[in-house]
Parts: sequence; C-alpha cells; structure tokens
Amino acid sequence: MKQGKLIALLMLLQGACAVFFVFDILATLLGLRATPISWQTRELLEIGAAIGLVLGVILGWIALRRSLNRSRRAEESLRTVRREFRDHLEQQFVSWGLTPAEQDVALFSLQGFSIGEMARLRDSSEGTIKAQSNAIYRKAGVSGRAQLLSLFIEDLLAPEPDIIENNVCQA
Repeated sequence: MKQGKLIALLMLLQGACAVFFVFDILATLLGLRATPISWQTRELLEIGAAIGLVLGVILGWIALRRSLNRSRRAEESLRTVRREFRDHLEQQFVSWGLTPAEQDVALFSLQGFSIGEMARLRDSSEGTIKAQSNAIYRKAGVSGRAQLLSLFIEDLLAPEPDIIENNVCQA
C-alpha cells in the first residue's frame, strides 16, 4: 500500500473512532438518546472504537518507520553521490594538471564564490585569484566560469553507457 493511502486510512480510522467517543459522551451529557442502547451493544461499540484507535497507532508506527527508512536511504544515497562527485572533480582537476591552490580556486568557483570571497577565503589578493582562475580556464580548455561549470553539469546529466546501449539495441 502506498504511503499516502496508508496515512489516509490511518486518519480516517482514528477520526471515525474519535468521533464515536465524542458523540457518545455528548449524547450522554445532553440526553440525546431517546431510547437507551443495551450495555452489551454499547460495550461492543466501545471495544470496536478502541480497537480502531489501537490499529491507528500501529498503522501510524508503520508509516513512521517506512518514512524514516526512506529518508535514511535518501540521505545515504545523497552522501554517496556527493562523495562520487567530489572524487570526479578531484580526478578532473588532476587530469588538467591543476596545482593544489588552483584546485581550491576551481572548487570555490564551482560553488559560486566571487573573486573577492575567494581571495578572503584563501588569504590572497584578488589579482592572484584572477590569475589562478585564468590558468584553470586555460588548462580546462574553457573560456570562463560558466563553461567550467557546464563541463561538470554535462557529466552529471550524461546518460549511463548501459542505458545508451539498451536504447540502441531496442531501436
């Protein structure tokens, strides 16, 4: 059962049980019953509503566990993607022959820091950061920050090789 349907069922079940108990109490207080119901019938209705509330708690616990598990898996996946992307960046920087300082500047540049911000973070002058940026662009074969960023975005968006092969084989 889908998570949304489970939660909707949970809310409906608990709502119906709560309405029963509230209506029963109000009917007793306000004397709304014209003819009293037998104590056996009343007990059966209360037991049914109590079972409904207990089932609501159980279904709520199941929904919470599923949601927490899904969240944990998503966080693990995100950590893996970040680690893999960071490794990809480092490999690309090495293949371009960037110095450690240029690697820092390239990473800051990809993160969107301005020249001034990079200079402050690296405790360098803006002129040094500009020179390092130009060296990065030259080594990467791009003309500026936008093209540098697009190289990595293209890598992220490129289809998997096995997906391409499957599509070619199916055509």
